[in-house]
Amino acid sequence: MATVTIILRKDKSNKKGQHPIHFRIIKNRKVSYIASGQFILPDQWDDSNNKVKPKHPNSKWLNSFLTNRYSELQDKVFEQELINKSNTTKQLKDKVFGTNTQMFFPFADLITQKYLNKGSVGTYDKTRSIIQKLKDYVKTSELLFLDVDVNFIKKYEVYLSTKLKNKINTVHRDFKFIRQVFNEAVEQDIIEIQHNPFLKYKLKTEKTFKDYLTEEELIDFENVDTLNDGIKDIVKKMFVFATYAGGLRISDLLTLQWSNYDGERVSILVRKTRTQINIKLPIKAKEIIDSYKQEDSTKEDFIFPMLKNDLNLNDPRAVDSAISAATATINKNLKLIKAEAKINKHVSFHVSRHTFATRALRKGVSIDKVSKLMAHSNITQTQTYAKIVNEELDNAMDVFND
Repeated sequence: MATVTIILRKDKSNKKGQHPIHFRIIKNRKVSYIASGQFILPDQWDDSNNKVKPKHPNSKWLNSFLTNRYSELQDKVFEQELINKSNTTKQLKDKVFGTNTQMFFPFADLITQKYLNKGSVGTYDKTRSIIQKLKDYVKTSELLFLDVDVNFIKKYEVYLSTKLKNKINTVHRDFKFIRQVFNEAVEQDIIEIQHNPFLKYKLKTEKTFKDYLTEEELIDFENVDTLNDGIKDIVKKMFVFATYAGGLRISDLLTLQWSNYDGERVSILVRKTRTQINIKLPIKAKEIIDSYKQEDSTKEDFIFPMLKNDLNLNDPRAVDSAISAATATINKNLKLIKAEAKINKHVSFHVSRHTFATRALRKGVSIDKVSKLMAHSNITQTQTYAKIVNEELDNAMDVFND
């Protein structure tokens, strides 16, 4: 009779010194292992009880996950043994999970959970949506990594574009996450590198135009009279502030507190990239931010009064909900302001970020400095704006052809 046990593989480790948690199948003194996809430090494992110790920050979730997977494995191994009692441990593993493979969705769930654990609720929700879309397509939760080959991806691409009417960049976003799951599965020795279909499949993207305001349009935007309209005035000032202050994202601006401002600089941990940035504010940005300072303002108060000061920043779901609601209000008011300014462009708050980038490059700020100020993960993202500025210069030279 085969037995299944949860163990920590102390004979294996990754670059961080973490060991993989495996499910061990023993039958007739022969051993086979199935990876759980989870790594922990050796002092976080309880050998006597075969579980994660409470000292691990996600011990409850991990133990629940391991227990559920363990129960599933036991049931499937027992079922296979009833069919054929002469199965070896390797045959049991192969019949339950496929040769040299692992289940896709449980491992993908682990990756999405990491986003939630670090407070990236928006990314968590998006990745959960991507997983659900794939589940709806395959009509099962028993998808194996080996089931997802190049042919599978091509058929799924057709389904997304024709059946669901997803645009090219939406399909790209979905496949980018699926590729991430495969890359991490390879890194954690769950599948062999040759089983990664994205080695033979190139993701497709469609070039999108990044709207931004010219200097003249920005002046027209600033000149819209919002003095007697509270929310609209805040929205206008936030937008203008961002065009001077590194193109700060709306989520970072909404959660900007007085403790992040020393009178000269804004210092924050960027919510999206978790990178620290320190921006010296130009005079215009300082004037805007100083206009909101009250005698009774505390360090914990939000600078721009769009969120309630009692919002718990340690509750990711509450913060994400508050930011989403505020962003909807902000973008609604931006449409009104840009209409009054007679700006014939799509204007969402993200346009302020594009506007800062093009303004900075036009004014001679080097691309590497713009990249750091905008907390881009790599300079390739910033090069898009450099191309825009270069196109403007090319167009300017065309006057000599007249």
